[in-house]
Amino acid sequence: MSLRIFHHATYSALTLPERHRFPLAKYQALYQRLLALGYPLEEARPASHEQLVRVHDADYVQAALAGRLDEQAIRRLGFPWSPLLIERTLHSVGATLAASRHALAQGCGLQVSGGYHHAHRAHGSGFCLFNDLVIAARACLDEGRCERVLIVDLDVHQGDGSAALCASSRDIITLSLHGEHNFPRDKPASHLDFALPSGMQDDAYLDTLAQALSLALRLYSPDLILYQAGVDVHQADELGYLALSDAGVRQRDAMVFDCAWQQGLPIAAVPGGGYRRDWPQLIPLHLSLFEEAKKRYG
Repeated sequence: MSLRIFHHATYSALTLPERHRFPLAKYQALYQRLLALGYPLEEARPASHEQLVRVHDADYVQAALAGRLDEQAIRRLGFPWSPLLIERTLHSVGATLAASRHALAQGCGLQVSGGYHHAHRAHGSGFCLFNDLVIAARACLDEGRCERVLIVDLDVHQGDGSAALCASSRDIITLSLHGEHNFPRDKPASHLDFALPSGMQDDAYLDTLAQALSLALRLYSPDLILYQAGVDVHQADELGYLALSDAGVRQRDAMVFDCAWQQGLPIAAVPGGGYRRDWPQLIPLHLSLFEEAKKRYG
């Protein structure tokens, strides 16, 4: 088994309006930290049009790629459109797919961006243009690399796009632990949803997660896990409302990797969300994901 991490130079290259809430600079900082620590990094290739339209509406994909989304769609997305946004998004989707393929071949793959779980079939939302998790899952299934994928979404915000895209699916299963009173307002049903009360701390969260993982494996018997590891569950997150400590975030990541390792399941992981004006404080939290992966998959 060998660990590999995928990235692209465009992840932090967008120009956003002043005081925009999305901490874009964290991706380059995380990449530089991983590079300095000697992690195995590889540049991602972009997702293809064919891969996008296997999941998203073809008219929506074309409008997004060509810069023809209307003002309401752009407002809902939360990012201004630019060619660089498209380049960044396609490489991020491609990196999640590359990490998934590598996981199926070698046990574990990660990427430096990803987790764009608010993207629906025909619209973007919450900084998510295309749903990299579902696109990667569908591509791996189409390629005959696996038969059933479990998306374990532990971002504080429910993955409404993933839930809606996979509502009738039997080969892509969605599991979400999320803040009950947080974005999005409308939460389509995942296959398994665990809505958590505001202020939940480490012990209660980890107990719930252990039960959720056990239930998902027992009910659905996946042969690939895609893990969305948002750190916006942390007690200091400005958009979170849960109260995990630094140690709690690390234990959460360790629990997911242990679950995959013990069951002999390949796992691909992406960092997901995290929101602080003082964004460098996010880097150690995100780094725990890569450190815990390295402990098991080296």
